[in-house]
Amino acid sequence: MNNREHARQARRTLPRPLHIAAWLTFAAAQAAVAQTSTQDSGATSAAPKTPQAAAASGTAGKDQALPAVKVSASQVADSPLNLSTPVNSGALGTRSQLDTPFSTTVVTGENLAERQVYKLGDVFAGDASVTNNSNAYNAWATYITIRGLPVDWQNGFRIDGNPFISYGITMPYEQLERVELLKGLGGFMYGFAQPGGLVNYVTKRPEKDPVTSLDVGYRMDGVLSTHVDLSRRFGPDDMFGARLNYTKEAGKTYNAGDINRNSVSLALDGQLTRDLQVWFNALYQTIRTSGQTPAIYTGSYTASSLPAVISGGSNLLGGTDQHINTNLQLYTAGVRYQLTPDWSFATSGSYSKSARDRNESTLTLLNQQGDYTDARWNGDEAHQDIYWQGMFEGKVKTGPFTHQLVIGGAYQHQTNNYALNSIYTVLGNGNLYQPNPWRFYSGGGLETYRTSDITQASAFVSDTMQITSRWAVLAGLRYTNYSQNNYATTGEKTSQYSQNGVLTPTFALMYKLEPNTTLYASYVEALEQGAIVDSIYANGGAMLRPLRSRQYEIGIKSEHERWSATAALFRIERGAAYANADNVYVQDGNSIYEGVEAAGSVRLGRSWQVAGSVTLLDTWYAKGQSYNGNRVAGAPTFVAAGRVTYDVPYVQGLQLAADAKFTGSTQVRPANNLETGGYMVVNVGANYFTRIGGHDVTLRAAIDNITNRRYWMFQYSDYIAPGDPRTVSLNAKIDF
Repeated sequence: MNNREHARQARRTLPRPLHIAAWLTFAAAQAAVAQTSTQDSGATSAAPKTPQAAAASGTAGKDQALPAVKVSASQVADSPLNLSTPVNSGALGTRSQLDTPFSTTVVTGENLAERQVYKLGDVFAGDASVTNNSNAYNAWATYITIRGLPVDWQNGFRIDGNPFISYGITMPYEQLERVELLKGLGGFMYGFAQPGGLVNYVTKRPEKDPVTSLDVGYRMDGVLSTHVDLSRRFGPDDMFGARLNYTKEAGKTYNAGDINRNSVSLALDGQLTRDLQVWFNALYQTIRTSGQTPAIYTGSYTASSLPAVISGGSNLLGGTDQHINTNLQLYTAGVRYQLTPDWSFATSGSYSKSARDRNESTLTLLNQQGDYTDARWNGDEAHQDIYWQGMFEGKVKTGPFTHQLVIGGAYQHQTNNYALNSIYTVLGNGNLYQPNPWRFYSGGGLETYRTSDITQASAFVSDTMQITSRWAVLAGLRYTNYSQNNYATTGEKTSQYSQNGVLTPTFALMYKLEPNTTLYASYVEALEQGAIVDSIYANGGAMLRPLRSRQYEIGIKSEHERWSATAALFRIERGAAYANADNVYVQDGNSIYEGVEAAGSVRLGRSWQVAGSVTLLDTWYAKGQSYNGNRVAGAPTFVAAGRVTYDVPYVQGLQLAADAKFTGSTQVRPANNLETGGYMVVNVGANYFTRIGGHDVTLRAAIDNITNRRYWMFQYSDYIAPGDPRTVSLNAKIDF
């Protein structure tokens, strides 16, 4: 059977969206093979492997039959763990992953583009400590758990180090330079926050060289996107820089819904003098989606096992009447001044605003046959964050010791507005395996009122003392004044909580086994703000006190030219909060998380890159009146992830990839009487890099969940969701 017959056979046997992926891969391979054949027979030298060499070849080699190509492996580091990458560590300043005595993960923008991610769980698909708890295109799209703990949607997300309210917000991943993840407690580094971890989105900045690129994409069932990226430096000695990114995305989603997204980000900087740098960043995004998959609530469910699994791509659970429309705005400006060769001062301020208009169902599961009650909620919500931070960083010597000091302060004022006349109504009953018969359309634009405001003012100091060339000790302390006010619809204050002088310390001991290997032991404390109980519980509206957490961690990080590895052993102690048998949401006792995580990557020969990650987790409730000894809800005992990439020999520029992630069974409720089953999701992709008409061109194809595996995933305590279906994504990018 020849190549064309193979292609025709693929068209007959694959579903329609896969036709496009098959044809793209077939066309890319054919073009690559033809090009390689031409080069082998007539070219006088091998094709260049670096972008610079490829560009030179495109200019000088006009008499070649076909343009040169570049190999993808030359564009990425041999170590995808990115341990040398600087990460924002809040009160610790900026330091590399290798020198940070906590477990961290960095995912680069190139990796995001290669895998064509479109929700937060996919960003960290290669990290076994992160569990995906979300469907795309709905209000839960940023829900993940880290080491079995949820990320705080009010305090656990930042953009370029600046806080914003993330609930319902899907970031424009194509406009990001990288995504940073701090696992575990961030209380010393960032202030009040739940102990799951912190996600920092780093937007693209002006580069030394000009950037002009355009890419177009497709995602099944009919979402089309266009993205433009422009970067320039100008002025005397290129002292000013500007970078603009714009994305337009619209079409039909896989669950028969609609999406319309417009995202724009702008980054400006200026090196005004040798020592003085200024910057301004802005991000503006609007997203309108309909037809999202509803959340499924199991609090009233009495069976011991879940109903038969449905596909997350099903349109049976809702219609286009359900929607979430979001708006995100972030503006930040800063100044950095190099006071002396060893000391600098940086200060920045930001204003962020996020708003949501939601019309969504919660399906209360009734029995194992899949019957449910559909309750609809419709309302508007808005949040604002004003943030300022000033920080001195420098070095001093005391006798034989060198001290790396960070001294600073921060102020954050957050306001939360919710709908004054939100609508909550029970529509009626339905079944998971039949079309939802209920519709409730709403126009949005509901009036909101101030429900709460939260103020944090803090001062912090840290000292990393270099004792010898190998040994270093870190000590840090944050001092925080915290206040929270809650208001009635009339504007009257209904309750208040304040606590001054909250101390959250951290300590670490670090030892350099060799320059590229760090062994560390660390301790950190954190305090998280008290929750306002959801209305589904008997004590809905009650305000709970803040919870204190502690974390102990021992780890090792090592990065080398062709391999890298990390490992950590940890214990987290957190105050427990859950719904008891009377459906009262209470704080009772502790939840304990103990585990070990390990990750590694190695390049085998010239063509293979293999990476893997594994997490073993033991959790239990302790010292409470209920559920002592039970596993903590939402914490799987075992997760493993792996990725393999292959640079195809004799086909320069063609890279194939496959990754898989297995998530073990997870308890849905603290009572441990209901759990999801374990499941594995497999993704594949292909990237082809070439030059056409003197321009770099990148073709990408990705298939997520290629086996179309159906599974229930834990979403939040007492909530589950069906996993996303098989999804095909295509993208073509040209650099001018």
